[in-house]
Amino acid sequence: MADVFRALDDETRRLVLDELSVRDGQTLFEICSLLTMRHGLSLTRQAVSQHLGVLESAGLIVTERHGRAKFHYFNPEPLAQVTDRWPTRKRTEQ
Repeated sequence: MADVFRALDDETRRLVLDELSVRDGQTLFEICSLLTMRHGLSLTRQAVSQHLGVLESAGLIVTERHGRAKFHYFNPEPLAQVTDRWPTRKRTEQ
């Protein structure tokens, strides 16, 4: 679970997850383009690839290869595990 919190600690990685939640199954090139066009981030492909590696290690994204292309998909399961760990109770007003 610490990997999930570490992955979410970075603004760029949160933006990547936001973009994948809007449209799943993007390539590295597509993610780099969206970060530049929508968010004004001019990161190298290597930097974005490292961010994707952290997200994948945390289980927040999964990848799939089709030929030479590698597609990235958002996996919300680790986030569900975080919320399941601390169930909320209705608070009574005193």
